[in-house]
Amino acid sequence: MVDVAAARLVTTFAAPLDRKRDAADAPHLVRWPGGEPGDGRRLLVQRGDAELVVVAPDAAGVPDTAGVPDTAGVPDAADPVNAPTVRFPAPWPRDFGTFAVAPDAGLAVFAGVHALRAVDPAGAVRWEVAHGCWEGSCRTLHAGFEEYATDSRHRYPDSGSAVFSADGTLVWAHIRGPVAASGPDPEALDEWLVVDAADGRVLGRADTETVAAGSDHVPHPDPARMGLSVGEGQDGVPLLWGRWDGEKLTVEQFCNDERILTAVSPSGDRFLTVTHYEETLGVHRVDDGSVLAELDTEHAVPRHPGADPDDEDADETLWDYECGFLDEETVVVGTSERDEEYGEARHWLVDTAGEELRVTAQLSYPFPVSGAPTALGDGTWYTVSESGDALHVWSR
Repeated sequence: MVDVAAARLVTTFAAPLDRKRDAADAPHLVRWPGGEPGDGRRLLVQRGDAELVVVAPDAAGVPDTAGVPDTAGVPDAADPVNAPTVRFPAPWPRDFGTFAVAPDAGLAVFAGVHALRAVDPAGAVRWEVAHGCWEGSCRTLHAGFEEYATDSRHRYPDSGSAVFSADGTLVWAHIRGPVAASGPDPEALDEWLVVDAADGRVLGRADTETVAAGSDHVPHPDPARMGLSVGEGQDGVPLLWGRWDGEKLTVEQFCNDERILTAVSPSGDRFLTVTHYEETLGVHRVDDGSVLAELDTEHAVPRHPGADPDDEDADETLWDYECGFLDEETVVVGTSERDEEYGEARHWLVDTAGEELRVTAQLSYPFPVSGAPTALGDGTWYTVSESGDALHVWSR
């Protein structure tokens, strides 16, 4: 029998963009690793087709009423308009790549189909690194988005990703090779770059030996370290660990293409993975990728209470890909993707302090939540409302 732990609503942030009116993605909250809880290293970000909006919620504080449910049980939302807000004009629509924001919100990097482009809040291009096209059959080194904007073959390209280091001095970027300065190479695989955030100089590069459909970076507290999880569809999920010594980028590959990297612990000593088919959670040593402990959903998570008793498929529960460290010894993880077939999403606390991982409690919320929980590493986590118009921050 698993205990129940009450989740306390810390605050609710309204999405700065209207998803229908502005054609926008749901908002999310970014907190860079390192520092102490409450150090203000959080940014609320939301990508629209025309702009990227970045809000510094901690700079203005949170109204006392934020997060307090009204008589209908719906929590009030902290108004992002009252907090410092930066708007970056987007160089291309949101379906054509990903983005990253500097910790001080002074620069945004858009990782597009043909280039990395760094833009300041005024819309000026600080620097650009052109690279091979993420549309699988295209070998053109495009000069601009306009060259393929209306080409149906480029409508659903693969993508890379980028992220700023914890101190904001570096941009780590996973791109489709080759970098334009190298010249066309029809045999080029994906490349991992370390870029100077100030001027766009490519400081280091390595062939990842992957053929990505998509990727995600997982920052480490040490700016010279970075994790990268690459999705290759049914072919696997290579997990790469990069180290930059100021002169050379070295890359190690861990976990035999079977595990997705989801988070690094606050200390930077351990990282968290979920297997490709979502059945096993694992905690690993950063230095060599070795498994310290793991936990299968079987026997750890009960079948959903809303499932039909005669439905044998409900016996198989699966971890969400989105999971992370609340603190050095506690992980928050959901089974929401599978739970949605049967009813309300469920989230769990997992203890990682011992030699074995152990589910210690199911989280209980004051109102229904949707989707997976996203841990921030400072004892809090957040969920996004089903409509994507609000983001709820929680603590134990």
